[in-house]
Formats: sequence, C-alpha cells, structure tokens
Amino acid sequence: MASVPRDKPSFHMDPEEFRKHGHDVVDWIADYYQRIESFPVLSRVKPGDVRASLPAEAPRGGEPFERILQDFDKLILPGVTHWQSPNFFAYFPSNASGASILGDLLSSGLGVQGMLWATSPACTELETLMLDWLARALGLPEKFLSTSKGGGVIQDTASSATLCALLAAREQATSFESNRAGMQQKLCAYTSTQGHSATEKAIGVAGIGRDFLRLIEVDETFAMNAAALARAMQQDRESGLIPFFVCATSGTTSSNAIDPLREIGPACQEFGAWLHVDSAMSGTAALCPQFRHINDGLEYADSYCFNPHKWMFTNFDCDCFYVADRKLLIQTLSVLPEYLRNQASESGAVIDYRDWQIPLGRRFRSLKLWFVLRYYGIEGLQFHIREHVRIAQQFASWVSDDARFELAAPVPLNLVCFYLKSGDEANERLLEALNRSGDLYLTHTRLNGRFTLRMCVGQTNTTERHVERAWRRIQEEASRL
Repeated sequence: MASVPRDKPSFHMDPEEFRKHGHDVVDWIADYYQRIESFPVLSRVKPGDVRASLPAEAPRGGEPFERILQDFDKLILPGVTHWQSPNFFAYFPSNASGASILGDLLSSGLGVQGMLWATSPACTELETLMLDWLARALGLPEKFLSTSKGGGVIQDTASSATLCALLAAREQATSFESNRAGMQQKLCAYTSTQGHSATEKAIGVAGIGRDFLRLIEVDETFAMNAAALARAMQQDRESGLIPFFVCATSGTTSSNAIDPLREIGPACQEFGAWLHVDSAMSGTAALCPQFRHINDGLEYADSYCFNPHKWMFTNFDCDCFYVADRKLLIQTLSVLPEYLRNQASESGAVIDYRDWQIPLGRRFRSLKLWFVLRYYGIEGLQFHIREHVRIAQQFASWVSDDARFELAAPVPLNLVCFYLKSGDEANERLLEALNRSGDLYLTHTRLNGRFTLRMCVGQTNTTERHVERAWRRIQEEASRL
C-alpha cells in the first residue's frame, strides 16, 4: 500500500493552532462579559436577517479561523438575545458562570459518550456523586440518594424529566404491558391550570392522549387546589378511567406558585397515582434552609426535578432528575441490543445511565456541576440566592408603593408579577416600550385574565443596581403612556 505523502494536508487543527485559537476564544468570551451591558438585551434583528447575511452554501475550501471569529462577531452577535446580561429579567434565567463554562469546555475537549459505565466510568460515577451531593445540599428525602432504592440523573431539561417520570408512571399503572402491547387502558393525568406545558406535551408523546390530561383549578395564590384534584381523580375513577400521574409544581412559570405537596401527596397515594414534582426554577432556593419550605411534603413524591441551568450558575443544559425507585425507571426505558452488552453492566455493580433517559447517548454534563459546586461552595451559592430573593422582594415593595401599579401574585422568592392598573393595553404598550429600548428584557403572563408583567431576578451577575435601574426605566415608560 502506498504511503501518504508527508506534506499532504490533514485539514485538522493541530494542537498548537488549537492552543492559539482557544486563547482567542476565551479572550473573546471574557471581553464579552466585560461589555455585555453595552448590548441591547433583546436582539433587534428582523426575521431572516441573520440567514440573509450568510452565504447560501458551505465554503468549498477551509477558511482562516481568524476570519470565522470576525464573522461571528459581525454577523452572529447582532442576532443574539443576551441571556447572560444582568438586565435580563425575562422568562426564567438560563444561567452560566466562568466555572461552569470551563468545566463544559473540558467536557467538550474529552468528547466522552457516557451511555454506559464502561464507555467512561468517570462520567457515570461523578454524575451519581454530584446528584447525591445536591440531594443532601437541598435537604431532599433520603429515598432520592443513590445509596437507597432511588437515585438521580442529569437530563437535558425538565421537559425530558417530566416525560421520563410519566412513562415510568404509565408502565407502573399497566404492569409494564403498554411498553409491550401498546396502550390498552384509559389512563388519566393531572396538573394545575398553572402547570408547565411540558406535561401536556409528554401526555401526547407517551400515547396517553391530551384528552386525558385534567387541568386542576388553583387557589387565590395560583397553587393547585388539592381538594379539586381529589374530586377529579374520584370522578375519573367512577367513569372507568385510571388516575396514574400527577405533576405538581414547586414554583410555577407564570407566578412562582408553590403547590401544596403535603395535601396533594395523600390524594395521590389514595388513588395510586405517581407524584412528580417539577421545581425547575425554584428548586435551587432549597440550598438555603430558610427557603426549604418550598419542598414541604416532598417525601410523598415518586420523582422530582430542578434545573441548575436556571438559577445555579450552571450553563444549559442541566436538569437534575430524581426517582424514589430507580428499578421502575430502568425497567421502563431499558432496551439491550447485543452490541451494548458488557461484563460491567451484566455484573449489576454499575449504573448505565442510558437506561434512565430517552436518548442512548449522553455528554459528560456532571463536570460543569462539579466545577460549580467546588468553585462556589454551598456558601457561595447560598449568598447569591439570598441576595436575588432580597432584591426581588425590594422590587416588589417599590411596586406596592407606586399607586399606578399593583402586584398580581404573592412573591415567595425571586419572581415579581405586577401590572399597571390602567388595563391590558397600557401594560402591553409598557412591555413593548421597555423591551424595544434594549435597556432590559421582561416577559408577560396572564393571571386572573389580566395581562401581567413578570420580573425575574436570577441572572448570575444581576445586582441591586441593575434592578434599581430597571425600576426607574419602568417608571419612566409608565409616565410616558
């Protein structure tokens, strides 16, 4: 066989080139964070602008890295909404931090595919430990620890966690027959009218059918009415349906309402329904003992999830999903072709996280959690959580003191829902003016039928001065209406 000429190009980036360009990219990111407040928070491009600025076809030949980075700055950055801006108060945050970014960089550099313990033992074992670290730090029930019957796993998002929980609940309710033969029974699921849309999507994906999702009324705080839940399950049972799954929320998206788990739990037990608790945003607050009341009654839950990528300074994607009985989840999701068989798995001494999720493949996501937990320490994380809650409460007091505005919901943590008393049109105009200015970014919801503004204080680098400035801008724009 002829040898490859030594001077033939490889087209790869060699280690020295990578070192140089890597420094350039890290410098760019560091500079970005230093100047991030100079950008309008909400991107101002129009639909199609970014695509129109780029070639219609891929380049035939490779291009210098310097030119690629220049075009990133010139063509891509204008189309970015700056989620890491301290003036980002919209939705719930999707945070990052230096420690997390660097941990994720190492994960990308290693390029691990952690589907099995055997495909990278450190990927699996670090993940198991990080989920245990967090369970203890959050004060979660012991049953969610890997040293018990349960355990934790990193999913991409709370939506995936909800789907996995619902699938396990489906199999439990049908004695694992629906995986084999398809749905033969009529199952019914429940969440509140304020629950996340992920439950509705999961019901469709799982083959239950959206007609069999009941949206339960809420009380004056927008939390699920446990008595109404029990009535709905009783009515469905009497109609020949099987109540099998309840998704409660500890910190709803619209208003941060906390569903009463201590009342919901017994109702789930009475009807044999799986209780999943979604605390995607607010779960991080339980790092602080004074906020652990949000998990009161969590001992009733069969599964639980929260997102470090929302309020724990860990870049997307990272959802921590816990189950009280891992065998139910594994039996639901495990499929074992011959090419995945190996001695370690068959020994029963290891965890194969491919059996805990929908995809087969998985990244080394626990590295960024490890970096964040070690760099900040629990005390550092607690400091920022408490500060964000304090600032949000301060903002709520400013709203209450301004006769033009009214709070739309209680403020248990770091989300403030409010509106101008002058009506929906005025609130829509206010929101549009604020977001168009680029000075800050808010989103809205509807509570009791009213167009309501949402102010979430949770971005990694948000401080009191950013919230003070946001309030001044809100007042200024309200005065112009």
